[in-house]
Amino acid sequence: MSAPESRVDVEQFLANLLEFRYREVTMVGATVAVLAASIAFFPGFENVADGVQSDLSSGLLAGIVLIAVVAGAVKGMTGFGYSLIMTPIVASVIDPTVAVVVLAIPPWTLNMFQIAETGTGRAFVREEWALLALAIVGTVIGVAALATFSAGPIVAFVIGLVLLGYVAFQVVQNFVTVEEAHHPFALGTAGFSQGFLLAFANLGPLLPAYFHTFERDTERYIGGLSMVLGTIFTVRIVQMALFTDLLTTYRLWLGSVIAVVTTVGLLLGTYLRRLEFDERTFNWFVVGLLFVISLNIFRNTVPALFF
Repeated sequence: MSAPESRVDVEQFLANLLEFRYREVTMVGATVAVLAASIAFFPGFENVADGVQSDLSSGLLAGIVLIAVVAGAVKGMTGFGYSLIMTPIVASVIDPTVAVVVLAIPPWTLNMFQIAETGTGRAFVREEWALLALAIVGTVIGVAALATFSAGPIVAFVIGLVLLGYVAFQVVQNFVTVEEAHHPFALGTAGFSQGFLLAFANLGPLLPAYFHTFERDTERYIGGLSMVLGTIFTVRIVQMALFTDLLTTYRLWLGSVIAVVTTVGLLLGTYLRRLEFDERTFNWFVVGLLFVISLNIFRNTVPALFF
């Protein structure tokens, strides 16, 4: 397959923005929203690390920033992977619940950007409305569970097993495309599970893996994922802000700062995706990424569960 032209027409982008075209307005609006929040809710230099309940050195902070850029680039290239990369790492240095809440902000920005960038809109909603509805239900239940319980390592460990099994299946079957997989009940189940797991543990690889069994058009694959994930993260943020005490102003600020940094990686990944590449290369990149993520999940969960 070939990706769209990698060159960005800046003049046309600005013209469309001034005409309030939804794609350009959405991309700029999402970026400006987190930039404004990172300024408006700044807690002061003396309170920068107070809300994470952890002693974060400057070196560790720099490492998290670098990982955020890399994770953003992966998201730009494949449509998923940001939370799967960031959550296990950030949750290992700060309180896991705080990590899950804070890391709801950057993916919202990334997915709003990609919904617009890929042109995903009303057509996808009409075709997959049941998927979106069940993802919302799963998200609401997941946020309620997060406010009541702590996401233990067993959840992430099971997700790692699912990922590893999917990678093995795709490699053994030589990247089979299963057209029958696009079944309303199965897709709805994947959407519900995705919403719940993202809300509860900020780890949701099931829908990307499921989509990959039948969707081989890169732009639709990425755009469809972004529409579902953007919906999930919007519901998460609104529910956490209005109905729980999870989303404090400090956590909103920290998440927004990470989102601003992540946008750099997103733009880089989007540019790389728009270069020409074939389907097999894309497939290997997706399953390779899922394999590495599963190993990282095991690295963080196996010692806690079995040793």
